[in-house]
Amino acid sequence: MKLKSIEYIKAAPKWDQGPKDGLPEVALVGRSNVGKSSLINLLLGRKLAYVAKTPGKTQLLQYFLINKTFYLVDLPGYGYAKVGKATRHAWQPMMQDYFTRRKTLRAVGLLIDIRHPDSPLDAQMKDWLYFHQIPLFLIVTKADKITKGKRKAQLDAVKSIYKVEDIVLSSSLKKEGKNDVWKRIDASILLTAPEKPV
Repeated sequence: MKLKSIEYIKAAPKWDQGPKDGLPEVALVGRSNVGKSSLINLLLGRKLAYVAKTPGKTQLLQYFLINKTFYLVDLPGYGYAKVGKATRHAWQPMMQDYFTRRKTLRAVGLLIDIRHPDSPLDAQMKDWLYFHQIPLFLIVTKADKITKGKRKAQLDAVKSIYKVEDIVLSSSLKKEGKNDVWKRIDASILLTAPEKPV
């Protein structure tokens, strides 16, 4: 995908407070500190997503308008124990509403830390998205955190645990995987919007 224009549009606290123009959306989700904001900055070629030193800082739906044709949405991370109880309780219904009621959502990119392929929270998220028939693709992050010799074993573990063959390996530090992620996003925005229960 050729990036012609990138605009940060807004941060929305609820699923129905996002843009109303009907443009398709592709969302990225993952555990806190999985490298989501860093990946978004890699994709956009500039530092538009806030990379916090403390996990769990992104608590809103962040909308980036790409080429004036679709939105890349940065979703709040999950699983950070030190986030306040009220925030944790608010996260689940907000995200459930976004996933199931946002009619412009085309697909979700689920980020998996290559060092922790067997995270129960990530497996639960994948199963939940599958159950609700939401198109999904997997992005394995932080490839630079392990040696290249160990990558295959970790990637095989991801494929086995999540029962998928098509995954993208990325490293924001080494700038790996950018084009492959854009290919998945590009393919996703061409999908017909899945039916969402009301």
